[in-house]
Amino acid sequence: MSEAAPVALAALHLEKLERCFVQGEVELSILRGASLTMLPGEIIALTGPSGAGKSTLLHIAGLLERPDSGEVTVNGWNCGQLNDLDRTAMRRSELGFVYQFHHLLPEFTALENIVLPQMIAGKPQATARDRAMTLLGLVGLEDRAKHRPAELSGGEQQRIAIARALANEPGVLLADEPTGNLDEQTADRVFEFLQQAVQSTGVAALIATHNLDLAGRMDRRVRLHEGVLEPI
Repeated sequence: MSEAAPVALAALHLEKLERCFVQGEVELSILRGASLTMLPGEIIALTGPSGAGKSTLLHIAGLLERPDSGEVTVNGWNCGQLNDLDRTAMRRSELGFVYQFHHLLPEFTALENIVLPQMIAGKPQATARDRAMTLLGLVGLEDRAKHRPAELSGGEQQRIAIARALANEPGVLLADEPTGNLDEQTADRVFEFLQQAVQSTGVAALIATHNLDLAGRMDRRVRLHEGVLEPI
């Protein structure tokens, strides 16, 4: 797929992002004009060595952090001018997050972990439960709906985390090493379900990974190198 995807059609557009951190008297430039355009239904691997700034890029794309300069556009919304309340609303409705560790709420069942973010967004409980069951089916875990996280394997917990990230029908899914804490066979299975979820929902997924085998199975690969995103 072309790097020059039309911005107007983009699920996510990052334009010349700059981000610096100061440690003592040293200024560290993490992002130096990073740009990327993603279309709906596209799954892109974000690669680069540890410390290159992949997590920082995902935090900025996910409106968890502000860049020093540059623009973030999500589904046509330029997010640079949004206040903190509106950014929170945008994260809730337009963005989904999956991390290396699942961060499921231990006292709730798999089903409830997917229902809760929908109810926080204002959906009726019955509607939220119906969607949660649909998503559990999407990741192959309908029969684990009533199990709490401690009763699930690591791979199952991560599949629940993927379903939870899709609960509010986001346009963009951001994942930071979602298989990094899993063995090779489990990681492969989790990634298969992630691919199926992207294809089924049309969400655009940006996935940071060190797993080059998994990266090679995505639609595109980009590498964060010296603060700039380069196609591979």
